[in-house]
Parts: sequence; C-alpha cells; structure tokens
Amino acid sequence: RAVMYNRRSKMNPLWNDIVVAGFRQNDDGSTSEEPFLGIVDKIGTAYEDDILATGFGGYIALPLMREKYRPDMEEGEARALLEDSLRILFYRDCRALNRVQIAKVTRDGGVLVSDPYELDTYWDFKGFVTNKGEMGTDGGW
Repeated sequence: RAVMYNRRSKMNPLWNDIVVAGFRQNDDGSTSEEPFLGIVDKIGTAYEDDILATGFGGYIALPLMREKYRPDMEEGEARALLEDSLRILFYRDCRALNRVQIAKVTRDGGVLVSDPYELDTYWDFKGFVTNKGEMGTDGGW
C-alpha cells in the first residue's frame, strides 16, 4: 500500500490494482482460519470485502456476484459464479478472450492455479446473428 501511495504522491502512479488473497495471521505467527481478501488500487486506497473485482469487472461482474454470492457457498458453486461473471465480461468486451485461469488459496499456504481453459460461449442468440439492417433500422445503434 505504501508503494502505491508513495508513487501517487510523486505524480507517477503505478497503474495497477492489486488483489491479495490468503488467510490472516494470528499474533503467534500461525495461520488463522479466517480468510482474507483485499485490494490496493493505483492511488493507494486499500480495503477488504468478501467479493472484489478490478477494471471492467468492477462495473459489470461485481454487481452480479454480489447478487448471487452467499457466505456458505461450496467451491463448485463459487467457481460457477466466477465463470458466469467472466463469461458475461467476455460477451461485453470486444477485445477480451474467453481463455481464463482461476486460482485458489488454501489454508496450508498453497496457491492452486488452474491451467488455462476456455469458457463455453454461445453466439447463436438471435440478436447476435440477425443483421441489424433487417430490424427496421439503418443498421446503426
């Protein structure tokens, strides 16, 4: 956090938002059972939440995840919610790829990162394949 704030104060910010995930540390140095999810943005603002997103995901995916998130979700449900959010982001961003990696932090200090894989997508929606000029418009928005 101090690095991000210091760079911002010098009018030369690092243009990164950093998400940190893990488990809190007890006073004796052991790992606690309480998970940690926090973010530091490019100007040094730091906060914690149960659900975080950066960039375009903060506008599109975050509201969707907040609506469907439950604290007692199983790992499979959480992964499905994450994949659905990433799929929607892919549909909305013309420069995005449907190839993703998902990471999981374990209590033992390990980080499991999946191999890259492609999200299933469906492009045969009528609105996607219909020529906009045939809809009674000039073809523009």
